[in-house]
Amino acid sequence: MADFAPILAWIEAQQTRMESLVMQWAGINSGCYNIAGLSHMADVLTDAFAVLRHPVRRMALPPQNVIESNGEFAARPLGPALFIQGHPQRANRVLMGIHFDTVYGAESTFQQVRRCGQEMCGPGVADAKGGIAILLIALQALEESEFAGHLGWDVVLNPDEEIGSPGSAPLYQAAAQGKTLGLLFEPALPDGSLAAARKGSGNFVWVVRGKAAHAGRDFHSGRSSTVALAKIVLALDQLNNRWPGATINIGRVEGGSALNIVPDLAIARVNIRCRLPEHQQEIHQALRAIAEEANKKEGFDVQLHGEFHAPPRIFDPAHAQWFNRLAQCGAELAIPVSWQDSGGTCDGNRLSAGGLPTIDTLGPVGQGIHSFAERIDTTSLAERAKLTALMLLKVARGDF
Repeated sequence: MADFAPILAWIEAQQTRMESLVMQWAGINSGCYNIAGLSHMADVLTDAFAVLRHPVRRMALPPQNVIESNGEFAARPLGPALFIQGHPQRANRVLMGIHFDTVYGAESTFQQVRRCGQEMCGPGVADAKGGIAILLIALQALEESEFAGHLGWDVVLNPDEEIGSPGSAPLYQAAAQGKTLGLLFEPALPDGSLAAARKGSGNFVWVVRGKAAHAGRDFHSGRSSTVALAKIVLALDQLNNRWPGATINIGRVEGGSALNIVPDLAIARVNIRCRLPEHQQEIHQALRAIAEEANKKEGFDVQLHGEFHAPPRIFDPAHAQWFNRLAQCGAELAIPVSWQDSGGTCDGNRLSAGGLPTIDTLGPVGQGIHSFAERIDTTSLAERAKLTALMLLKVARGDF
């Protein structure tokens, strides 16, 4: 520990800088589909990460295929990703990453960043711009230490995590190859603990087409898409009791037009989470069975789109080993490190399922993510940076 004392002291001295970075970055709207804002954020991050003295590569991502309100597919553009590689000749390598998109679109009224004591409130301060600051300072600490070059690393900063990383998932999967450990900087759980096992997640869209008709003169010749979809929604809700821990959330329903028209189009958008990989297969089969049954009704066309984009993360012995090593670092720093299972999903799910042990909640301690009450405890910025840096330094020195 004494060998690392100067660099840990340097991190403590970066507290004000870290707060300034988070305030600056949270002040830039980078909602998932705000391409101008995401591009601006990528520019700012490119400048910030230049201190590492390794090239920052800007990478265009393919568009996301989405189903619009008319029931048809459309290509929706995504922002750019950033990729940085340090010491590529090193066989012992870690993958570090976090997203810079937020759930707050360009039209959101939640734009202002403000301070209240040791808390900072604003869009993305916890999820995940505070995590970007922690990643940067911890990695800079390693690069400024005598162990610079002893450990190889890749950094991925992606613009699409909040929509399931449709464009950047292949980038993460490629970067994970040959790595020893994955470190992601999603916000810690509200009590400061890490996420251990995670549920998998899938997004599905139901498109129901019926037949339009005059609601007064010709009601019985119509086929109401909204009624058909309502029956599907009820069938989906009944699945909530079938698999332990699985949740089927009917997130959005749309359809219909004028009140005197039998609606011929209705759409439901559904998010499903579950604990085990085999449950994903069983749930998907149940969805297909519901669609097949709905399609038996005369005059209707029911289409089911979507997939499970993130597998469950199983907290296996390899993960437990790395979590315990992080806890050892925490004990040396007098920073409590604990973990618990989470229903949340992130890019760490795919990394873990691909065989890379991943600790994915090294970001700041905060609350209210995805709400107008999103905030962080600013004292956790330097704390989490020291925790991450000590882990990196020990890996670089060969302690583990």
